[in-house]
Amino acid sequence: MRVRINGKERELPESTTLLQLLQERGVDPRTVVVEYNYEILPRERYAEIILHEGDNLEIVQMTAGG
Repeated sequence: MRVRINGKERELPESTTLLQLLQERGVDPRTVVVEYNYEILPRERYAEIILHEGDNLEIVQMTAGG
């Protein structure tokens, strides 16, 4: 299936969860904010969100600094 991640089309296996996507990309879910189809999700929902064809994700990595 194809989804859009940060503006780029990506091919993913069917039934991929948001948490699986983050883990496969080496992203610590505690350090990102995810907008799923234009809705910001609480981290507690990442494991229950199953991605579907045409979904739109924006994944923003938080960074520390000064």
